[in-house]
Amino acid sequence: MNRTAVLNVVGLTPGLIGAETPFLSRWAAEGMVRPIQGVLPAVTCSVQATYLTGVWPETHGIVGNGWYFRDECEVKFWRQSNRLVQAPKVWEQARAEDTGFTCANLFWWYNMYSSVDVAVTPRPMYPADGRKLPDVYTWPPALRFELQERLGPFPLFEFWGPGTTIRSSQWIARAAMDVERRFAPTLSLVYLP
Repeated sequence: MNRTAVLNVVGLTPGLIGAETPFLSRWAAEGMVRPIQGVLPAVTCSVQATYLTGVWPETHGIVGNGWYFRDECEVKFWRQSNRLVQAPKVWEQARAEDTGFTCANLFWWYNMYSSVDVAVTPRPMYPADGRKLPDVYTWPPALRFELQERLGPFPLFEFWGPGTTIRSSQWIARAAMDVERRFAPTLSLVYLP
């Protein structure tokens, strides 16, 4: 199989690719940019699970960003376990055809406890004193320390919400380049918010 990188760039439309995005413009000119069909509901978790499984939300089970827990009468958002996605993932299907196939997943949702070869995803720490500290979950586990040693702590509070900046996407892009150099996965999935 050919080595491939899939960049999921939030809000990127063909109209935004031009003089201000020279590398993406060159990629597009070389035929490396492809349109994709939209997904409903058009929310992060449902869309990403659809792209990673090739089936619609009613089949893979990710029908929104939040889950209602009847036993607790509470909605919880942004669950991360890959086990919530109830359909085979693209890398699992590819491995069935090619046992040498490898996959790195950087920041696509439902990346924790996944069957990918390399995983990097946001995972704050919540110490007993009530603080929320920026951190990441990685597979293999040692990658967490290695990336943060080279790149600094992941700028979690700039990843989404009112404090969002380019810094989180820059950190993810640098981590993706590091993973590419070290692991050379067949498929690299990179989410840039």
